[in-house]
Amino acid sequence: MATILIVDDESAPLQVMEEAVRDGGHRPIPVRNVEAAMKVLQRGGVDLIISDYRMPGTTGLEFLQLLEEEGIETGLIMVTGYASIEHAVTAIKAGALDYITKPIRAAQLQLAIDQALELQRLQSENAQLRREVVELRSGREIIGESESLSRVLETIRTVAPSRAAVLLEGESGTGKELLARAVHNLSDRGDGPFISVNCAALPETLVESLLFGHEKGAFTGAVQTVKGSFERAHRGTLLLDEISEMRVDLQAKLLRVLQEQEFERVGGTTPIRVDVRVVATTNRDLPTEIAEGRFREDLYYRLSVVPLRVPPLRERREDIPKLAVHFARRIAADLGKPLRSVSPKALAFLQEYSWPGNVRELSHSVERAVILAPGEVLEPQDFESARFGLSVPRGGAGPGSAEIPSPSRRGRNGEDGDGTGNDALPVVLETLNLADTEEILIRRALESTGDNRTRAADLLGINVRTLRSKLNRPD
Repeated sequence: MATILIVDDESAPLQVMEEAVRDGGHRPIPVRNVEAAMKVLQRGGVDLIISDYRMPGTTGLEFLQLLEEEGIETGLIMVTGYASIEHAVTAIKAGALDYITKPIRAAQLQLAIDQALELQRLQSENAQLRREVVELRSGREIIGESESLSRVLETIRTVAPSRAAVLLEGESGTGKELLARAVHNLSDRGDGPFISVNCAALPETLVESLLFGHEKGAFTGAVQTVKGSFERAHRGTLLLDEISEMRVDLQAKLLRVLQEQEFERVGGTTPIRVDVRVVATTNRDLPTEIAEGRFREDLYYRLSVVPLRVPPLRERREDIPKLAVHFARRIAADLGKPLRSVSPKALAFLQEYSWPGNVRELSHSVERAVILAPGEVLEPQDFESARFGLSVPRGGAGPGSAEIPSPSRRGRNGEDGDGTGNDALPVVLETLNLADTEEILIRRALESTGDNRTRAADLLGINVRTLRSKLNRPD
């Protein structure tokens, strides 16, 4: 059942159209002029408009123009008692979905309504399909079969059909936005809009307008009425990304909207009702933020009806190989670069790193390796830090950092070292480049033997002539 607004200044046709709409299984809202129609539209919830072409004051064509200026996208069927090709063409060009003539025949009007509603449904479905195609092309998929991620996904599948607010908590780069989209896609709102708002990036002076919209003339530069994120997310899902970054004064307004599902645009006085499911994300510990006065406790409980902790990548290392291969194939395809695989050694190597930047850091590291790798198979050295700029967190080895024992003091002939204890010290490699690694080991061997080349060669497992050759080669 659709809600249909009917606008006509004459009582008789208004009553005929109202009965025809009701007989067609829909809910009619009859009004006598455009001013009354605008008040109804500001409350929201109207699926279709039927308007007379000629009315005193504001005409049907002027009504269409007003709808465009106010940012109202509800479809309109034009009705007129003065049928002409010129009128029909003008109405359609102005944005009307259809054009019918008086006297109104119920069957004709019901057919026009059905066609207009179907057209709007197809347009919405087409827009959703375009969004899905963009997501598929960009490879925005949830990859992984680890137990920790599987538990999160199972909870999302369970809670998605409800209207409960979901709070996704986790470190930056863990894929919280992808999981928020999964909540939306698995719900009965999947065909509706998914609107994402990055609370950390909202300009402080415009944040209220961006969330709730503003009326024409509400402030300097407001040349037309603009819908805010809540209004655009009507019958869909609104993602409040990094909600902990929102100002405390706005948190109070947000709480009211979540409780009442109603708000007013900036500069407006008419309440607007919406049906919005809210998903929020945060990379902060909200109980700590509450204790320090930076976040409202009542808003926290409103948002965290279903709290979900998204595991960092270091807690699901078994997913790293699949993620790395997925990113490598996608990036190589985008670049048109031949890439056959990621070697098992490289995958094992990536699993050893703690990935403080989580999936986002892994994606960027793989992208860098694919771009700069000389071969068709990614090897460990393609992720080497000195060449590709991967950072190594203090206290942990990562791509491009390896800690190995110093060259053994046991020579090729089985003699033990000199007992100084130097052989127990580790050698820290900040690179996996073979030439650089060789230079580091040679230098350490010479230091350990007091520049005795014979003993250094013995430690390295090579003969003195080879060592001399390596020392004397040009840089």
